[in-house]
Amino acid sequence: MSTTKNIISLFSGALGLDLGLENAGLVLKAAVECDQFAVHTIKNNRKHLKSKKLVIVDKPLTLENVGEICKEVLQKTRLKKNGRYILVGGPPCQPFSTAGKRASLKDTRSCGFKIFLKAIRILRPKFFVIENVKGMLSAAKRHRPLAERGPGFPLLSPDEEHGSAFQKILNDLKKICEDLGYCVSWGLLNSADYGAPQTRERVIFIGSLDGYFVWPGPTHSKYGEYGKKKWETLKDGLKGLKEKLPKYLEFNNRVCNYLKLIPEGNNWRSLPKKLRSSAIGSAYKSWGGRSGFLRRLSWDRPSPTITNNPKTKATMLCHPTEIRPLSIRECARLQQFPDYWDFTGSIAAQYRQVGNATPLALGHAIGAAIRNTARKKGKGPYRRRLYCADPQLLERIIRRPKTTLNPPRMRKNKSTKQATKWLNGSANKRTFFKRYQAISAA
Repeated sequence: MSTTKNIISLFSGALGLDLGLENAGLVLKAAVECDQFAVHTIKNNRKHLKSKKLVIVDKPLTLENVGEICKEVLQKTRLKKNGRYILVGGPPCQPFSTAGKRASLKDTRSCGFKIFLKAIRILRPKFFVIENVKGMLSAAKRHRPLAERGPGFPLLSPDEEHGSAFQKILNDLKKICEDLGYCVSWGLLNSADYGAPQTRERVIFIGSLDGYFVWPGPTHSKYGEYGKKKWETLKDGLKGLKEKLPKYLEFNNRVCNYLKLIPEGNNWRSLPKKLRSSAIGSAYKSWGGRSGFLRRLSWDRPSPTITNNPKTKATMLCHPTEIRPLSIRECARLQQFPDYWDFTGSIAAQYRQVGNATPLALGHAIGAAIRNTARKKGKGPYRRRLYCADPQLLERIIRRPKTTLNPPRMRKNKSTKQATKWLNGSANKRTFFKRYQAISAA
């Protein structure tokens, strides 16, 4: 029997997830990507790929043409429907990102999930992997601004509750399981738990047509507990990297003046009190940690999530000892791209390619779990089932509030009792996630 090792990649970007899977012994056969900078990055680095016969389809993926593109991929790779290969991809995550406008399922880019699910139905791969941002767990189908929630405003509709968009995604995946026989496991993985020098959390879905529950076990822990290796740090990730002329987007003079006052591993909160308000502007009167504002990284801790732009106000990634953002190559290192992997386009385009990628260590862990499962014979016991791989995560999702309100000081009606009454009167009881079972993957 032939083994499952070939990969078809959709929404491929600069190939972060795919390179990680290849490090686990899998082979990338086709990449589908329409961003021309990312396409040029893939082509320019082909000589370093283990797969010399990589098929690149540089066309936009839409619901209308996904069948045509799947057919083209199969013809050029000589793979077949119902084949022993793995379909992987990270559909555009901006609709669910907490750093964006949170348009969720109203955003046309959220069609990426529908496209991927349609590709599964067309190709019926032996395995599939979907990667996305943590924010999708709490995303609502329709976003209501914080300033329009609470006493004095209309009650929430079911579509405005936390997690209503994620509920729709789980229902669609459950239908895939029931119709085609897949077992799908899902959960939240922290890249630092798999050896990346970065605490990047991602929602992962892994489908197995043979009905096996597939999930990678962590290899690292924060302090090295449970007999695992200790998390990699920023210093570990950048070890040996020497750049004569690092490429980065510069901070403006105002930001530089504040950063000069902030020591390694700190943020705006370490500024003198009289400067804090002017330093972060309107966010000062907001609430929450706001830990990304004027953030200078620490050598002795993993990096926070690498973003598309390390100089962005709320998610700043300032070098620990220099007054500048992390360079493109430093960000690439923290995503674990090899040093020979060159990115094309403007500095902003290169940052975007790096920031949209998945750390290679996470891809490697997922690939190893799939390879181990692919060696099993026969059918697994979990066909046509959808499982959360973390019972504690599922319990947190079930117990979380329907929505988030501004603190009383920021609401016209400051009554806690009336706020509670408003929350309890909104929509239905939060029971829709209870239907999904969990299996401990520990």
